[in-house]
Amino acid sequence: KICIASTVNYFATRLLSKFCEKYKTVGISLDVINREELIKRLEANEPDLVLMGQPPDELDVEAKAFMENPLIVIAAPQHPSVGRKKIPIQEMAEETFVMREPGSGTRTAMKRVFDQFGVEPKLGIQLSSNETVKQSVEAGLGLAVVSSHTVELELEAGRLVSLDVENFPVVRKWYVAYRRGKQLSTTARVFLEFVLSEGG
Repeated sequence: KICIASTVNYFATRLLSKFCEKYKTVGISLDVINREELIKRLEANEPDLVLMGQPPDELDVEAKAFMENPLIVIAAPQHPSVGRKKIPIQEMAEETFVMREPGSGTRTAMKRVFDQFGVEPKLGIQLSSNETVKQSVEAGLGLAVVSSHTVELELEAGRLVSLDVENFPVVRKWYVAYRRGKQLSTTARVFLEFVLSEGG
């Protein structure tokens, strides 16, 4: 039983497909949920394993990083800053940002980096899914900070553009985690080892 943060969903299916190909008799129950709900389930010790961003400090968990998670600033192709080099991060205070809901790992990381440089961007629309964030940016409703894993196809197709903002990308990590002291089944342990060796 695996729970994954909604942003992980963009690559988790490829990872699970490789695992199921190798271990054909294993059945997987997969829940895709936001960070807040994921932490609640981890606290209740419900899933065998979770795939998530930075694990919460307040929870006693075993967590191992398995892949980098670069956060980038995205814009619609017609945005005036497209093509500029080394855009000062302070200019982001003049921009409207489309954001995920409070409690989202991406939003927390974005706030942390902007706070570090005294930047307070204008909050535009607040949305609860990566898909609607991407569509809103594409429609010109503002910029967004997202995991590069969520926008691979849109960047390739030219529907979105990654801006060259100073101090970005912010490189975080993806983790596989479980409650400390949990007795993992043989299958869960095999999946854990698979994620650590193949996840990257």
